[in-house]
Amino acid sequence: MSERFEIKFHDGPGRFGKLLNLETPNIMGKKEHKIAPYIETPYDIQREIAIWSVEKTMTKAKEYINSMEIAVVQGAKYVDLRVKTAKELEKVGYNGFLIANGDSLILHPRDLVDLLVSLRENLNPNSYLIFPFAEPTFIPLLSYIGIDLFLKGSGEYYSYLNVLLTPTKNYDLNRYDLFEIGQNDLLEENNKNIEFVLKEVREHMKNGTLRNLVEERSLTSPQNMTALKLLDKNHQVYLQKYTRLY
Repeated sequence: MSERFEIKFHDGPGRFGKLLNLETPNIMGKKEHKIAPYIETPYDIQREIAIWSVEKTMTKAKEYINSMEIAVVQGAKYVDLRVKTAKELEKVGYNGFLIANGDSLILHPRDLVDLLVSLRENLNPNSYLIFPFAEPTFIPLLSYIGIDLFLKGSGEYYSYLNVLLTPTKNYDLNRYDLFEIGQNDLLEENNKNIEFVLKEVREHMKNGTLRNLVEERSLTSPQNMTALKLLDKNHQVYLQKYTRLY
């Protein structure tokens, strides 16, 4: 049961779009959007196990096509399996895809970049991608590569760890004595910062300056910088396809 997604314009490969009444890139909750059942597996597993999880996940997703809106893209560390999964699920009728193992992909920049570019190049432009781990420091880069939505929940997760999320850095408040704050207030602050960065990304898209924001934020994160360098080095055709000419 697909939801209509419409791209309004590009800023580089980044997409400013609309899903129902929601402008994207944006945050989404599991309660608002129905995710088809799937078989969860670790990221670093044998290919045979990854194939098994892909087959089981596709079977479940096909059974729920009339009642669910989003399918999960499994395949562990194997980019080809992930792309095959997404293409098969798109043929069935899904146009929303949640990328599994997001926290592990962030730690493997080459796999992350290759996967996101491959998905964007192989799927219909009106299919939307959801990343499950919405740390504000990663949101500009992921949006630039082509992520449309981020799963709600990271603000709450980090609040239990007593970690403050900011646009440029995560602060462990047990180590950095910035201020005393309760878990509920920290959750609210984390969610505000995530929402601010998403709005920041959308405004940069409107002004054609998302790449500037991405480069600026990459200076504060070795993982972001590595991913951006890999993107520039290995996927120039993908970038140039959508980059504006001045």
